[in-house]
Amino acid sequence: MSAYEIVAGLEVHVELSTKTKIFCGCSTAFGGEANTQVCPGCAGMPGTLPVMNRQVVEYAIRVGLALGCDITRYNKFDRKNYFYPDISKAYQTSQFYLPVCRNGGLSIETPEGEKTIRIHEIHMEEDAGKLIHDPWEDVTLIDYNRGSVPLLEIVSEPDFRSADEVAAYLEKLREILVFLGVSDCKMQEGSMRADVNLSVRKPGDPLGIRTEMKNLNSIKMAHRAFLSEAKRHIAVLESGGALIQETRRWDDNKDASFSMRAKEDAKDYRYFPDPDLPPIEIDDDWIERVRSAMPETAEAKRGRYREEFGLSAYDSGQLTSSVEIANLFEETAALSGQPKEAANLVMGELMRLMSAHSVLPEQLTIEAKKLADLIGLITGGKINRNTGKEVFEQIFLHDAEPAVYVEEKGLLLVRDDSLVAGVVDTVLGDNPKSVQDYKSGKEKAFGFLVGQVMKSLKGKADPQIVNAILKEKLSDK
Repeated sequence: MSAYEIVAGLEVHVELSTKTKIFCGCSTAFGGEANTQVCPGCAGMPGTLPVMNRQVVEYAIRVGLALGCDITRYNKFDRKNYFYPDISKAYQTSQFYLPVCRNGGLSIETPEGEKTIRIHEIHMEEDAGKLIHDPWEDVTLIDYNRGSVPLLEIVSEPDFRSADEVAAYLEKLREILVFLGVSDCKMQEGSMRADVNLSVRKPGDPLGIRTEMKNLNSIKMAHRAFLSEAKRHIAVLESGGALIQETRRWDDNKDASFSMRAKEDAKDYRYFPDPDLPPIEIDDDWIERVRSAMPETAEAKRGRYREEFGLSAYDSGQLTSSVEIANLFEETAALSGQPKEAANLVMGELMRLMSAHSVLPEQLTIEAKKLADLIGLITGGKINRNTGKEVFEQIFLHDAEPAVYVEEKGLLLVRDDSLVAGVVDTVLGDNPKSVQDYKSGKEKAFGFLVGQVMKSLKGKADPQIVNAILKEKLSDK
């Protein structure tokens, strides 16, 4: 493929996490029984009128600001006319002439350094329903629950030259959208989907014939589809064949794309302004209200964690791996007043237990106050760190109260010097060879003796007290 240059752009469809649909009050909740979240309005019944969901506009402005876009002060909706079974109205309400955001960009890291992918536009529109193909009955069923769920379509310029750039862009875009709180971006549920528009050419030649691969619902799938389609284009050209502008369906199991239909142009959709929706006027005050209420991005959090808490770049990255993890860490750090202890607890025991029990970040129900209380028990010398791991597991699995669990299980550290001294005397008497080894300069013998004392005290002794008394006793021998 080195003799050819690949040129691609992405259209990313993002379902917004509003509670209701874009033009009616129907629920947007995922997973409801088919066709139970539909009303005459979103089904497009005659005589119904749409009512704009203000939250959709505010989310669009939020995304536009995060991606450095110009916000279109006067924007409006258009009708995109086509017949397909999952659009019961025979048109989709979208924005063609005056999209809400234009001319932005998103920077990604590449092997050659930082690269900015230009954003052509972001427009608001409604989603279509979902077709379910049943091969056993040889029928296609339609679920209109998804119809009229609010979407943002984020359209890039044709700035991609590799599959790795596509993956990096989708990863960063998803992170931004999730931390902004506008979408959960669960690609497996269809709330973020990518269309890849791709062509190839010899360097210096005009742009080639492009094809579009629709509804790629994972980053890995988009990466594979990009590579496969580029190879297909090159193979056709090398064999003397001709490419056609078309829409193709990607089959991830077969690692190949298949023709769906000839690719439409804008004129084929007969766009015209929607007569039922008035234009939206966005003034400076509205934009500033949205800007002032915007959540902190993951990138900004990482910088703040390094500067404010003294955490490493790696640790800051781990703590912003999801918005739920970041929120739990920040609340725990604030309640405990010990951000480094909070970071170690979240990155260590929390992530270990999440992995062991297959718990996703969005499934976490653990309370930050309990983690802060646990940190207080450890740093306050009430329990040692090994006991802290046991207590954390009980919090994670059974929502235990740290102080209550420690009290009930008798896990408080033994701080009675005389009791520890008595146990030390017994251990030294029972292990004369280890005492002699220590006297001969074998440091490992000391660790063994410490372990025996801790074992006798069932791990409840303060290690510092044990070390101090043991050293004192050994020096007297």
